[in-house]
Amino acid sequence: MTRTSIRQLLGAPLICGIVGAILFAAAGRIDLPLVWAWLAIMFAIIVASALLLPPDLLQERQRPGREGRLHDHHRALVIPLIVLSWVLAGLDLGRFHWSDTIPTSLRIAALAGYTAAMILMLWAMRTNRFFSAVIRLQRDRDHQTITGGPYRFVRHPGYTGMIASMVCAGLALGSWIALVPTFGVVLLFLRRTINEDRMLRRDLAGYADYAARVRCRLVPGVW
Repeated sequence: MTRTSIRQLLGAPLICGIVGAILFAAAGRIDLPLVWAWLAIMFAIIVASALLLPPDLLQERQRPGREGRLHDHHRALVIPLIVLSWVLAGLDLGRFHWSDTIPTSLRIAALAGYTAAMILMLWAMRTNRFFSAVIRLQRDRDHQTITGGPYRFVRHPGYTGMIASMVCAGLALGSWIALVPTFGVVLLFLRRTINEDRMLRRDLAGYADYAARVRCRLVPGVW
């Protein structure tokens, strides 16, 4: 196992611990079993990524290269919205009960949807060793057009999984109001999809022909 994979494994409890601390501190309680279930799934996905993804891809995602980057504020905008959704969910579930009326059956279904969406994202990452955390043309890594796996169906399956996982996570946490910043995240990922797709069409060899064959970006037959 490489140092990068070990770093990913060691990061799993730290990341889940921080997320859990935000949620439970905002709620003022820890007896929230479906929140614990969501954290457990998140932990399992992070561990799976450390074990299944190529070390060079993990390195790119942890410390993206600078060559070929587009100027983009995506992460700087997305992270505060995600944290806000966790804070709102905790406050709603534990203290103020503004809108914690999502049925338990829907929350359980959302946990299943979250798991499926994250598995789709892992599949996309395992298929595409150029799945960077930033938009960039990776000439330093011999960037190539990927057409196999889930890329047979849509051009950006990883973003499909990410968007679906965000919506399902919001539902699984049990707060309607916490979904408000989540929809802001969805819009930012739609913008990122458009920007990345435009860059790849312009700069990556073979991508324009691939896009002519696989017409949809995120949802087959829709968009």
